[in-house]
Amino acid sequence: MSALCPVCNVTLPLPQIESHVNSHFDDDEIDPQIASDHYLALQLASDPPSTPKEAPFLDPLNKTVPFASLARSQTKSPFHIVENGGLICLLKTCLESKTKPFESNTSLLSGYVDHFQSTKEDKGWGCGWRNIQMQCSHLLSRRDQEVKRVLFGGSEFVPDIPSLQRWLELAWRSGFDVSGGLHFDKRIYGCKKWIGTTECAALLRSFGLRARVVDFAPEKSRSMYLSVPGSAVAPKRRGYGPMDRYVVKKGGSGVEKGVDSHGSSSSSRISKGTVLMEWVWNYFSDNRLDVSSGVHITNKGPLYFQHEGHSRTIVGIQRRLQGTTFTPQYNLLILDPADASFTRGIEKALVDKRGWEGYLKRGAHTLTCPEYQKDYDEIQMLYVDNGIAVGEELEQLKTINSLFVEF
Repeated sequence: MSALCPVCNVTLPLPQIESHVNSHFDDDEIDPQIASDHYLALQLASDPPSTPKEAPFLDPLNKTVPFASLARSQTKSPFHIVENGGLICLLKTCLESKTKPFESNTSLLSGYVDHFQSTKEDKGWGCGWRNIQMQCSHLLSRRDQEVKRVLFGGSEFVPDIPSLQRWLELAWRSGFDVSGGLHFDKRIYGCKKWIGTTECAALLRSFGLRARVVDFAPEKSRSMYLSVPGSAVAPKRRGYGPMDRYVVKKGGSGVEKGVDSHGSSSSSRISKGTVLMEWVWNYFSDNRLDVSSGVHITNKGPLYFQHEGHSRTIVGIQRRLQGTTFTPQYNLLILDPADASFTRGIEKALVDKRGWEGYLKRGAHTLTCPEYQKDYDEIQMLYVDNGIAVGEELEQLKTINSLFVEF
């Protein structure tokens, strides 16, 4: 029986492979990342050959040993399984029970999403990773079989944070978001570092998925964003902190109320909220003007919603047309990874059809935070288009660019 050396691709008898591979790593200053990949590769080389019934891991970039090693060694992330079709199905039932005949109320939902909540191990820094997990739970549940074959080596499960960190490192080493990789020194495994939409995009794009980033900001700050030619070479990097940086307080009823600690005009916040809400509505409605009243499951995936200070997952939007002028009023429907009691709490509230709005509904006034009042306000969204990129398109996806939307 023989095995392929993961370093020099020489085929040797299996009893000789370990000493041969070790000979490549005699240098005491060997990069620990390479040493780790060597360990995984050696495990793979020593494994018995696959049976004909086992499906091969699909590697869109032919990264071979590191890719297959991660696919074999990754760990499934635990999460609370919601019965009765999942949270989105329960949400749809609640929304339908609130819909009255002849009212101009419309709700658009993304479809199935599992909620991944932060634990004590990742509290304060893991929200970005949890939103990636929610995004992937939708991709694995609703998209075509081709996506399931490529995502995480065809494992068909959502990996835990350490495994996702390994996948992101591999994406950087494969040339995705080079400047982002340099910002983290191409190492994030085992680190409690905040991440954002560009890291999510790099990770998903490395599997050929068409992850798109959208920047919302004032026109005066356009030059700082990824959509400007050349800016993707050195995009601005931000710190993403805990949720408590928001200027949002809960009243006695449990419904969130916006608080403006800077005493600034509410008109600018309303304007920004309107731009954001209308963009989200157009995304879920696919820019259709003839959306009928009621509750609709769309063919759109959830949105990774990044603010300065926190990130969440938008799974839908409500619109009510008010008055004789049919002025639209919007509410976002959001899954938040920050609350460790969220999943079971929202499940109970949805089953009981009582109190779920406090968990999920967020109006434009709740989107205020101190950073929104600064000179360079910023919000980012990420979504995933259908299909798998190959060839030249896949190479182009290595550069993280974005659509710029002016506030």
